[in-house]
Amino acid sequence: MLLGTVLVLLLLGGGPASAHAALRSTDPVDGSVVKKSPRSITLTFTESVGLLDDSFRVLDPGNQRVKLGGAGHVEGRSDSVRVKLPKKLGTGTFTVAWRVVSADSHPVSGAFTFSVGKASPTLAVLPSDATEDPATDGLYNVGRYLAYIAAALLVGTATFVAVCRPPDTRPLRRPLLIGGWTLAGSTVFLFFLRAPYEAGTGPAGALDPSGLLRTLEGRPGLALLARLLLLAAAVALLLRQRGRPEPSKAALVLGSLLAVGLALTWAGAEHASAGIQVPLAMTSSVLHVLAMAVWLGGLVALLTLLPRASVPSRVVTRFSRLAGISVTVLVVTGVYQSWRGLGSLSALTDTTYGRVLLAKLVAVSVLLAAGAWSRATVTSQANVTRGRKDRANAQAEKTAEKTTEKTTEKAVTVEKPVTVEAKVLEKATVGGTSVHERVADVADAPAGEQPPKAAAPAADMAADGTPAPSARSSSTGPRLTPAESAHSRALRRSVLLEVAVSVVVLVLTTILTGTLPGRAAAEAATTQQSAGLPVASVTIVPFDLGKPGLRGKVQVTLDPGTVGDNTLQAVVYGPDGGFVTVPELRISFTLPSQDIGPLDAKLVDKGGYWASSKVSLPIEGTWEMKTTIRATDIDQVSVVKDVQIVR
Repeated sequence: MLLGTVLVLLLLGGGPASAHAALRSTDPVDGSVVKKSPRSITLTFTESVGLLDDSFRVLDPGNQRVKLGGAGHVEGRSDSVRVKLPKKLGTGTFTVAWRVVSADSHPVSGAFTFSVGKASPTLAVLPSDATEDPATDGLYNVGRYLAYIAAALLVGTATFVAVCRPPDTRPLRRPLLIGGWTLAGSTVFLFFLRAPYEAGTGPAGALDPSGLLRTLEGRPGLALLARLLLLAAAVALLLRQRGRPEPSKAALVLGSLLAVGLALTWAGAEHASAGIQVPLAMTSSVLHVLAMAVWLGGLVALLTLLPRASVPSRVVTRFSRLAGISVTVLVVTGVYQSWRGLGSLSALTDTTYGRVLLAKLVAVSVLLAAGAWSRATVTSQANVTRGRKDRANAQAEKTAEKTTEKTTEKAVTVEKPVTVEAKVLEKATVGGTSVHERVADVADAPAGEQPPKAAAPAADMAADGTPAPSARSSSTGPRLTPAESAHSRALRRSVLLEVAVSVVVLVLTTILTGTLPGRAAAEAATTQQSAGLPVASVTIVPFDLGKPGLRGKVQVTLDPGTVGDNTLQAVVYGPDGGFVTVPELRISFTLPSQDIGPLDAKLVDKGGYWASSKVSLPIEGTWEMKTTIRATDIDQVSVVKDVQIVR
């Protein structure tokens, strides 16, 4: 049902928007050849980005680093950044490596090339997009996992105590302490690791003063500091409430505000803080985090109490209702966030974000099934409890009738004052509690729990109103029947399953927050508009001739990529990402739907790259571009790729 709702919303999705920066365009265009040295390099992204100390590196054909001028945002554009170049770069092909931080706190990096005068072989190796330090990236992700789990443990356990009100909260102090200390430690850990995570350097940079200062000035660093302050306030509130039977209304309000504030430290530094519908997205993210914490943390609290103490049925019933509300909030907010992150039905299977989301949906489905099992067990126990209560009430009424009869008989035969004895027998008091009061307690006992022996019938009491020896010796605590024990074991198993699956869901959620959403991927792939330049069609053609060293890719730039005359440049890269020369390169175009072609592009070797000053494509549509690469006298291969030509 949940998956079906997600698919319906995907089909009704709106226009493109993103949350997680992706490169939209470059000026100069990737792979282009310009006549003279550009004065600057401009990158435009799908959302706002922030610059690092070393966001741009430009390498000349000899792999020497070019001295750059100041870097900053284009005036009035938070999604465009620019760096100044020297007046004269020289001739040849230049490699640009870049790294920025997107508005949702995730670093993004990449590389491209452009040529001045003409393309040339280069010693510079084109960097890959994956320029993360594995150790830093892995440690940072571990810190994020621990922070999510700790927040769930702290907020969920505190909510369980405040709403479900178990009679004995001492066993829950440990999960509260573990959650609080783990959240504090993981937050400090993430703060120090933030700078090397953004820069893509090793963990040793965690203590670099300049990096710590940069973290203090950025939104992710401020969110982590705010989390520490809110956590300190939450701990102070918990200590103040320690030993009190029930939290005051002021404490409940303050605790709720602190929980919302903690959730905001995630929403304000993740996908929800960028892209479309930011206010609604942040509200949804806060509710999603809180519902997750209340459910998972409450499950851990319940699992902690079940084997240790007698848990009244009212506590289990209250948590069952609380869990039902949490599930509803999770489903509603999860569907909205899925639609916002994906943007299209195809992204569900074509993108990493969509595939991780599918795995999360499967885990959530298992979680819902486990929750239904738990609720069914609670309902069954409640039915048993009601039956026991009815039987206990009937037994109490019979006991009261017998007590009244005996009191009457004694009043007739004994002329002594019987005021005290009558009152004792009337109330059947044991330890200051009447039979009727003890019967009322049965409703709050766990399913199948026997009424306390202290509420023994008057027949088991001495004449002075104290329990008879047999009654005192049998008061050893509640005993469960085999059926009732089976109910208790089933509840523990179902809750344990919910906790295990919830941890898996949390891990998948953390992975999603660090994955490029489908909307951003689609927008980056379909938008080729560059700042101040016409649209250009850039196609990457991979090839492999089946021999060592005879593989690579051809980057074909068709400018402007529209109906009519176009210019074409083709650059061949080797397996190491550097430029290579080939004896022959041929490109032709065919439009099968109109039976046009093949049209030969008539490429000319320009000394390091191939070009054609005029490629005429008369009709819009999807053309087949056939690229033939001859690497030796006898080794050649042809690859066909689709190219979209528009008006």
